[in-house]
Amino acid sequence: MKVLVPVEGSKYSMESIKVASNYAKSSNAAIYLMTVTPYVADIDLELSAAERDLLLESMKKRGEEVLESAVNLLKSYGASFMKTVLATSTSPAEEIVNFAWNEKVDLIVIGSRGVGASTRFLLGSVASKVVRYSPCGVYVVKQPEWA
Repeated sequence: MKVLVPVEGSKYSMESIKVASNYAKSSNAAIYLMTVTPYVADIDLELSAAERDLLLESMKKRGEEVLESAVNLLKSYGASFMKTVLATSTSPAEEIVNFAWNEKVDLIVIGSRGVGASTRFLLGSVASKVVRYSPCGVYVVKQPEWA
């Protein structure tokens, strides 16, 4: 069994790691931690090649830091088998869904809102799209009020 956990550093995605680790321990599942960094094209921001490269490197470094934090948190919960995925895409939701299709993921555990989500929405746009288009079950994790 394969469980995909998209993370971006928000409290919601970090809570999803806890849920996924509990699930993995009870079902002997492999956990895939995934971070999707935004794709930046020159024409979008009118950047020079050097500026674009610096921006891409900065975003890649941030993605690696998020994955490292997620791995450490997952290990602290006692999960033993995991893989990390650092992807770049114009659409994080599309990248998550495509990965789930290609890797034949059985379950996606995703935070209900990410770092950019507004509190006026009940479900973040990425989580909403993943729920809508996913080829497998999706467990949406909300941050408990008592945490």
